[in-house]
Amino acid sequence: MKLALQLYSVRENLEKDFLGTLKKVKEMGYEGGELAGIYGHSAKEVKDMFAEAGLTPISAHVSYQDLMPDIEGTVKIYKEIGCEYIAIPYLPNELRYGKEKYPEVVEGIKEIGKVCNKYGITLLYHNHDFEFEKTTEGEYVLDALYNEVSADLLKTEIDTCWVNVGGENPSEYLLKYTGRAPVVHLKDFVGGKSANMYKLIGIDSNEEQSTAFEYRPLGFGIQNIQSIVDAAKQAGAKWIIAEQDEPSMGLSRLECAQKSMDFMKTIKY
Repeated sequence: MKLALQLYSVRENLEKDFLGTLKKVKEMGYEGGELAGIYGHSAKEVKDMFAEAGLTPISAHVSYQDLMPDIEGTVKIYKEIGCEYIAIPYLPNELRYGKEKYPEVVEGIKEIGKVCNKYGITLLYHNHDFEFEKTTEGEYVLDALYNEVSADLLKTEIDTCWVNVGGENPSEYLLKYTGRAPVVHLKDFVGGKSANMYKLIGIDSNEEQSTAFEYRPLGFGIQNIQSIVDAAKQAGAKWIIAEQDEPSMGLSRLECAQKSMDFMKTIKY
């Protein structure tokens, strides 16, 4: 397996200096980067900057809402960049299971998967904790999605932080998707589920800040990273991706990314 950084973790640095930030990520020891936006650059510019930095543009988080108006045109952008994967990162409340539009979303994801396949890209779905609510049939919403959309059209990008917050053991849950888990998100944290923790990723910003939940560099929270990495390897993952949505411990975004890399040097993967 190879280790990448979800570049959302250093988004403010990318806004100021995209190429320079990619070079710093490479210097830390990361082999790849997962995009969460291209900050006004063209696909060719992004491809060239990754190449100059010596970093692989392994994947990109692209919202369902951004994909649907022009699936083919959007997928072609990330094909030109060189991405092997596109991940749907999040579904807003009105598009989730149980809402009127959800059946349409499932069909839309199937269509996105078909277009991705046409261009040699694998479509992934990146979970949060709300997918660990139960359907009327008693299964997790996340499992229901993966049952409704076949593995040839949609594979998993298990975010192990949110699995834990959702009440499941990340390592055990990963193994459920052996053979369907090419990319795994490593994320560490302290605290537990709270009503307003999504403020930390810029959602539900009207609620008061909670100190019960905090993102941490890998190895500085409650996750058993070695166990998760072992499970990812057993599940057939090609890439593991470090992510920290917000900095903590008095460190900058880049310093947190470095801390995570320093810790991963102690882990066998």
